[in-house]
Amino acid sequence: MTDETKAPEGAPEDCGGSCSSCGVSGCGSRTQAQAPAKLEPNSRSTIKKVIAVVNRQGKSVAILDADVTGPSIPKAFGVHARPLADEDGMNPVHSASGIEMISVNLLLPQEDVPVAWRGPVITNALNQFWSDVNWGEVDVMLIDMPPGTSDVFLTICQMLPIDGIVTVSAPQDLVAMIVGKAVNLAGSMGVPVIGLVENMAYFQCDDCGKRHHVFGEPQGAEVAKRYDIEAVATLPMDPKFAELVDVGEVEKYDVDGALAPILEAIEKA
Repeated sequence: MTDETKAPEGAPEDCGGSCSSCGVSGCGSRTQAQAPAKLEPNSRSTIKKVIAVVNRQGKSVAILDADVTGPSIPKAFGVHARPLADEDGMNPVHSASGIEMISVNLLLPQEDVPVAWRGPVITNALNQFWSDVNWGEVDVMLIDMPPGTSDVFLTICQMLPIDGIVTVSAPQDLVAMIVGKAVNLAGSMGVPVIGLVENMAYFQCDDCGKRHHVFGEPQGAEVAKRYDIEAVATLPMDPKFAELVDVGEVEKYDVDGALAPILEAIEKA
């Protein structure tokens, strides 16, 4: 171990000191479930349920965009206003239907400016999004996560009071393997998995109604069974959804159809 990678005080003897974030800064044991230090939101925030992955069920909903290097939430909701701050902290921006949100892209001069941050900077940004934003009264907070088991996954699961995660798959073995990694890591950290959503499972012809499995036969139920979790929804490739996202009107999508089972699962979490 060199001086530059000296293990911090409290770290295990075999610590390499090269990790970017954990309960003990620089500690290689950051995936251990017993070490997390849960953050509290600021005094102007009351958040009842936190789901890591909006609805029309009469609930107050907020979105924390944790996909820091690829933040797409503001564009999908057509939100471009800059967050304002007061003496208590930063105020979230609201979508057309009143959904509160915060995202790195709302703080950039242009939406296509790259965010080339290393792990510790991303971790600090996420901590501030949770602790320094005036979320107010929120029934359900959804956290948009990047794919895979990165520093963001570890930070969110260790530092925030997560009620559960919804994992998203596609009808491909490679994607199923990545889902397995996320499910197993969540389990090792004591975070419940609400269920699995299989996206892009099929395309349904407008003329004949036949379902075409563009990426192969759906595997959601099988993958969910393999990891002992619930398969909560199978979503089609829907051009209407893509169109609404592109024009910033994703809130207009019919959530009473294919998305209803996901909302029900989150409600039960």
